[in-house]
Amino acid sequence: MGTKLKLAGLTLALVAGAAIAQTKPAARNWNTTITRTPEGHHVLGNPAAKVRLTQFVSYTCPHCAHFEQEADSQLRVSFVASGKGAVEVRNFVRDPVDLTAALLTNCGPASKFFLNHTAFLRSQDKWIGPLASPSPAQRARWTSGSFAQRTRAIATDFKFYPIMASRGYTRQQIDKCLADEALANRLAAQTQEAQEKLSVSGTPSFAIDGDLLAGTHSWAALRPQLAARLQN
Repeated sequence: MGTKLKLAGLTLALVAGAAIAQTKPAARNWNTTITRTPEGHHVLGNPAAKVRLTQFVSYTCPHCAHFEQEADSQLRVSFVASGKGAVEVRNFVRDPVDLTAALLTNCGPASKFFLNHTAFLRSQDKWIGPLASPSPAQRARWTSGSFAQRTRAIATDFKFYPIMASRGYTRQQIDKCLADEALANRLAAQTQEAQEKLSVSGTPSFAIDGDLLAGTHSWAALRPQLAARLQN
C-alpha cells in the first residue's frame, strides 16, 4: 500500500512539473520586436533596453551598405537578442535618390521597416550606378515636374519598384509612398536636426544613449564601445 502511495505521489509530482514547464513563458525574441518612436524613427529590440545604439544612415552611402553587411547579424546576435541592447535607425538624407529610397523603406507599418532597410542597403551595388553618371534625360526627370513625378522617375531609373515588389508591395502602394511629401519634409527636418543638435556631419554615424561617438564610422570602431557600455 505504501509503495502504491509513493508511486502515485511521484506520478502527480511529475505531472505537476510537466504542467509548470508547459506554462513557463518562452523567452522573448527581441529581434522580431520593432517599434516606431514618436519622432518617426524605428527601433529594433527591447524599447527599454539598457543600451540604445542610434545609427544615422544614408541609402546612397557605400560605407553604410558595408556596415549593414558587416554588422547587422552580429548586432542582432550579441546586442539585440538578449534584450540588453536596441538599435534605432535614423535616416540622414543626402540627395534626392537617398530621399526616394527612404520614402520606400518607411513605407507601410513599422514591422516592415528593417527588412525594407536591409533590402536597399544590401542591394545598393546593383542599383546605385545611375547616380554616378546620369544621362541628361535622367537628370531632367529627377528634377522637373511634381514631387510624385520626380520620385517615381527616380524609383523607375534605379529599379526600386522591383525591390519593393519583392517585399510584397503593389504598384499602387509604392506610388502612394513615393507621393508622401509630408514624410519627405519630416525626413529633411530630422536630417537638419541631426546636423544642428548632434553635430552629425556624415554617414554612417553612431550615438550611444544619445551621445554622438566622435570618429566612429565603422563596425571595427563601434564594437568595443558597445561592449564596454554593456558591461557597465
